[in-house]
Amino acid sequence: MKAIICLGLLSLAGGAFAASDALPRDRLNLTASASVEVTRDVLGIVFSTSKEGSDAATVQTQLKQALEAALTEARKIAKPGQVEVQTGNFSLYPRYAAKGGINGWQGSAELLVEGKDAAAIAQLSGRINTMSIARVGYSLSKEQREKVEGDVTAQAIARFKARAADYARQFGFNGYSIGEVSVNSADPGNMPMAAPPMRFKAMAASADEALPVEAGKASVSVTVNGSVVMTAP
Repeated sequence: MKAIICLGLLSLAGGAFAASDALPRDRLNLTASASVEVTRDVLGIVFSTSKEGSDAATVQTQLKQALEAALTEARKIAKPGQVEVQTGNFSLYPRYAAKGGINGWQGSAELLVEGKDAAAIAQLSGRINTMSIARVGYSLSKEQREKVEGDVTAQAIARFKARAADYARQFGFNGYSIGEVSVNSADPGNMPMAAPPMRFKAMAASADEALPVEAGKASVSVTVNGSVVMTAP
């Protein structure tokens, strides 16, 4: 936790002193934050396959067949709010010879599966045998983040007010009034979807073997920035 302090006298435009500004006001700028760690609750797996050959139509057909077979398995566990399935990148492009000219075609296709039912998704990885696991990662759902964000925000505001009162007292003032403040939450982001070890790719051949996964933690943080006006003793 950190607090940044800036103390100074407010200047008056043109040097003119209005009656209400007979005494200078002392302004204190503060930053306070709070955070909590929560378990990531959304597992995401990206399956992919690549094909190559001398004929573009043949390569494209092979990619479609591999993707359709994987989709058939993935749709069996699809469930709104629990397991979402969508196709990803699908590309087909020419392969050029060293001396120029097209000497073949190559392409790739992706299937994305993610959701809160990590057990079902991990099991799915053992049943898809037309595509390999390209990336695996965990993220924090919007519901889980919002569930704890309210409490974290209250903690950050309480710390901001406590620090304001403490610093005002140390500077010889008996109180403060809230000036302009902003409350900002930090997106914990996703756990990097790293390429798994080669042994995970081989697991596609075993229909009974699930992908071993571990969710890990994400940090939900809220920061309060603002200023207070310290009141005279």
